[in-house]
Amino acid sequence: MGEGKFSKTQIDKLGERIKSETISEDDLRMLDQYRRSFADAHNHVISVIRGGLKLEPTGRLAKSTSSIREKLRRESIRLSQIQDIAGCRIVVPNLSAQDELVARLRNVFPQCSVIDRREKPSHGYRAVHVVVHALERHAEVQVRTVLQHKWAETSEKASDVIDPGIKYGSGPHAWSEPMLKLSQDISIIEEIEDKVEKYAKETMGPNFSILAQTVFEKHTDDIAKSKMFLRNKCDSLIMLLDAKRKQQG
Repeated sequence: MGEGKFSKTQIDKLGERIKSETISEDDLRMLDQYRRSFADAHNHVISVIRGGLKLEPTGRLAKSTSSIREKLRRESIRLSQIQDIAGCRIVVPNLSAQDELVARLRNVFPQCSVIDRREKPSHGYRAVHVVVHALERHAEVQVRTVLQHKWAETSEKASDVIDPGIKYGSGPHAWSEPMLKLSQDISIIEEIEDKVEKYAKETMGPNFSILAQTVFEKHTDDIAKSKMFLRNKCDSLIMLLDAKRKQQG
């Protein structure tokens, strides 16, 4: 059945009630049943990724009640339209690996749509989301680079400890502005790395001079150091946030 034992209208009316401050026990049970109805689609997607792509995705089975409520309040969307009730995540080294994996996901999941948040970041959040339609449900596969994932983890932690609005472009400027700048720095370094790699593949060959090889290696080394610096910056922010959480009790 399309929405478990519930009609689309019932699901959307449930979504309207979820937006309110108080949710009845019946509504919580109904939402839980709806969330669990995505299990088969989620398991199918995980199975195909493991079997067909030989990868091990991570992540949750179903979006939490609080996350669903936040999304319904934040966006002009109905509960039946939310495409990431169920999802998983795959983290890859860089942009070229990200593009390659998205192409492979398109191949094994012909019935999918791709949302590229690298081109249009969501308040600093960058990733590629592949939304798979399977077994009358949607399941989202998040494909992130290591640095995109580090930034997302840092943003999530800052939202939990400092202010939930940080994830959505609000919250204290002392945190929201540096997080946005950090995201931009990550994007710049990853794009430079991608261009250097593509140029090397196109030009490197038997006639590639020693000087050109030296320049390429220097750029590659500088990029690796910059990526490590940005990764360490995320780790330092997470440590700071963990300390703040302990202080809060």
